[in-house]
Amino acid sequence: MSMVLPGVVGFKLHGTLRDGVTATDLVLTVTQMLRKHGVVGKFVEFYGRGMEELALADRATIANMAPEYGATVGFFPVDHITLEYLKMTGREDETVSTIEAYLRANKMFVDYNEPKIEPTYSSYIELDLGDVEPCISGPKRPHDRVTLKDMKADWHACLENKIGFKGYGIPKDLQNRVVKFDFHGQTAELKHGTVVIAAITSCTNTSNPTVMIASGLVAKKAYELGLEVKPWIKTSLAPGSGVVTKYLLRSGLLKYLSDLGFNLVGYGCTTCIGNSGDLDQIVADAITENDIIAAAVLSGNRNFEGRIHPLTQANYLASPPLVVVYALAGTVDINFEEEPIGTGKGNRPIFLRDIWPSSKKVSEIVHSNVLVDMFKSTYEAITKGNPMWNQLVVPTADVYSWDPNSTYIPGSIHKDSPAAKYLVDHSVKPGDFNSYGSRRGNYEVMMRGTFGNIRIVNKLLDGEPGPKTIHVPTREKLYVYDAAMRYKNDGQDTIVLAGSEYGTGSSRDWDAKRTMLLGVKAVIAKSSERIHRSNLVGMGVIPLCFKSGEDMDSIGLTGQEQYTIHLPSSVHEMQPGQDIVVTTSTRKSFTCTLRFDTEVELSYFDHGGILQYVMRKLISSAH
Repeated sequence: MSMVLPGVVGFKLHGTLRDGVTATDLVLTVTQMLRKHGVVGKFVEFYGRGMEELALADRATIANMAPEYGATVGFFPVDHITLEYLKMTGREDETVSTIEAYLRANKMFVDYNEPKIEPTYSSYIELDLGDVEPCISGPKRPHDRVTLKDMKADWHACLENKIGFKGYGIPKDLQNRVVKFDFHGQTAELKHGTVVIAAITSCTNTSNPTVMIASGLVAKKAYELGLEVKPWIKTSLAPGSGVVTKYLLRSGLLKYLSDLGFNLVGYGCTTCIGNSGDLDQIVADAITENDIIAAAVLSGNRNFEGRIHPLTQANYLASPPLVVVYALAGTVDINFEEEPIGTGKGNRPIFLRDIWPSSKKVSEIVHSNVLVDMFKSTYEAITKGNPMWNQLVVPTADVYSWDPNSTYIPGSIHKDSPAAKYLVDHSVKPGDFNSYGSRRGNYEVMMRGTFGNIRIVNKLLDGEPGPKTIHVPTREKLYVYDAAMRYKNDGQDTIVLAGSEYGTGSSRDWDAKRTMLLGVKAVIAKSSERIHRSNLVGMGVIPLCFKSGEDMDSIGLTGQEQYTIHLPSSVHEMQPGQDIVVTTSTRKSFTCTLRFDTEVELSYFDHGGILQYVMRKLISSAH
């Protein structure tokens, strides 16, 4: 294993969260602060007396957002709250005592009763928990936090702003247009900002008892006051653990979530990775035929455009109780302080303050309903499996048999895309396309989905969104896959020119693997996300970085030139982080930083990728 020794950012917490502010509000605030601070490739360690105010589930939610704020890891030292969590989740007292003794002996346990010396870090950042406000993040990135009180104004600014992370470029006269349609015999309407997906989903947010109980209390109060969710809004509940179902049942709150349409769909990744399923076709047609900027609100970690659902251009991350609230409101175009969520019994206007639970109420329900036995019984059941799992027939061969005609391994793949054409050619019906994520066992499908986001903006198309590009020699507009195959068949290597944070959200190796399969030899970007850069290296793709203050616009690159990357003739002459000169057929010349960060990464490149490197090592050791 090789890695560059990272800088460590110290994040000091003090104070207490105000009443009604959730752990998710804190997470989104921290994510925004760390993105602004700049923590890509760094460790973030949280410290300070404010940690005493955070349950372990709150800490886990913050730490799990490390890819979103760009850090290698978000770390909370072990303290008495950690030990309490271990006991609550069924660990034996003897085990917990051993853990504490070991950590204390190694000076790794935080005891707030002992005198503290301010730790030394590479850089520092600080937050008073009392300053955290209720918020959501979006519409296209996890760190674009918006306070609830500013949401309506921010939404209208997004509609008007030019197309970008915070803009849709909608003409003024079309911003308030209302589209009416018939939804199975009921009059329905859509406008920009209408919520069509509301999903309580995510491995961490939905494993946090405080926000899950809060969502149930919101649902209960809303139901009792006569509020309903519009039937054309796709709602779902996908907890991160079976324990959640047990304490929601015990508290009597699961019923109210179900009454509002938040039915249990399973335990696993759903909307956060694009597995939201199809919208009702009537709703889908109304969105596409009228160019509506429809919204999704989810309690997940990621909201990159095109990821949640192809038809929701606005995607907001929120706490589970706020997901319920936005489903009831039916729009993100609302100021909760001044506008009612809806009309309840007796035509009474119901405001957010009427249904939002106090922190004290949430805490009481958590303490009386989240029990040790729930964790023990759930964990024991995992090792025993279930009848469906236990009855699966397991092959006895050393490797799994592979059907060359198979296309399925588990969102939606666009019906006009190269991947869709491939699937249809292999007798797969459009209704069975599923998602790229669910088909990542088949390289033919995945390769065709590369740069397949329907919202991607390629500068070769003058800002036109969509998964297409220009085949420079013929000037034809083609799908990226089709253009790449034409270049490949002609023996022409290709590169990618990119902006900042290239590869954001691409934590899976497939995103780099299929880039390589398209014939891409190098990526030149203003900056790259840590995991994706590493994966590019593993696939033998050269990661290069423009020098500070430079990009393709400042240099005057159009992407229609031919490029020569002047690497040393031998890998042995290359060094991590060295300067590399790039020249173009239009006589441009500029210097980039080679983002092979270690000697081992250079070895991977020398072998053509990490797989080849490992295989040759194994063969060599066998002889």
